[in-house]
Amino acid sequence: MRVALFVTCVNDTLFPGTGRATVRLLERLGCRVEFPEAQTCCGQMHFNTGYREDAMPLALRVGEVFSGYDAVVMPSGSCAAMVRDWYPTLGVEPPSGVYELSEFLVDVLKVEDVGAYFPHSVTYHPTCHSLRSLRVGDRPHALLSSVRGLTLLPLGGADECCGFGGTFSLKNPAVSAAMCTDKVRHVLDTGAEVLCAVDNSCLMHIGGTMRRERAGVRVMHLAQILASTEGNPA
Repeated sequence: MRVALFVTCVNDTLFPGTGRATVRLLERLGCRVEFPEAQTCCGQMHFNTGYREDAMPLALRVGEVFSGYDAVVMPSGSCAAMVRDWYPTLGVEPPSGVYELSEFLVDVLKVEDVGAYFPHSVTYHPTCHSLRSLRVGDRPHALLSSVRGLTLLPLGGADECCGFGGTFSLKNPAVSAAMCTDKVRHVLDTGAEVLCAVDNSCLMHIGGTMRRERAGVRVMHLAQILASTEGNPA
C-alpha cells in the first residue's frame, strides 16, 4: 500500500521519534510510506478555539496535499478526528482513507501481532478524541496484548479526561491540573513502568505532572512500543 504519514504538529515539533517509529512500523509491515513535505497544521487548534474561518484554508490544504494515497495514517487520535469527523462541518471533503494508527493496523492491515518486543509493564490511557470521536475501542489493547514480553495493566478511571484538551489547559489551568492529578494517581496505582496513549499531547500533559512528582513512570506513544523489537528496542 502507498501510505502517507500525516505526522501532526505536536509530533513534528516536539516528538519526532513518534513519526520515525510509525514509519519503521509500517515499513516493517510491508507498506510504502511517503511523507508529503507540503503538509501543515490540520487546523484543529483554530477550529476548537472558535476560529473556523482561519481553519478553512488549512483544511483545504490537507485535502490537496494528501489526495491520491491508498491511506493517510496519523499517529494522533485528535488530529484524525479533526480531519475525518469535523472537516465536513466546515464543508471540506477530507482525504479518503484517513486512519488513526491503531485503526489502520487492525482494520486495514488486519494485524494485531506486529512482531513487537517490549519487556515492560504498560498501562494504556484512552485519549478523549480516540475514545469518544473515533471510537477506536479495544484496538490499542489488542495490539499491546500481542507484544511479546509486555504486561498490560488495567488503568482505573481510564475513560476520564486527563485535563489537557488543547487550549482548555491554558484557559482553565487549575481545573486542568486537578484533572491531571487524578489521572496520575490512577496511573501510579497500576504500578506500571510505562504509560501509553495514541496522542502525545495528552502524554505530554500527564508526563509533565509525573516528572514534577518524580514518579518514575515513562510515557510512550503506541507507535514507539509497536516499533520496538529485540534488535531495535525502544
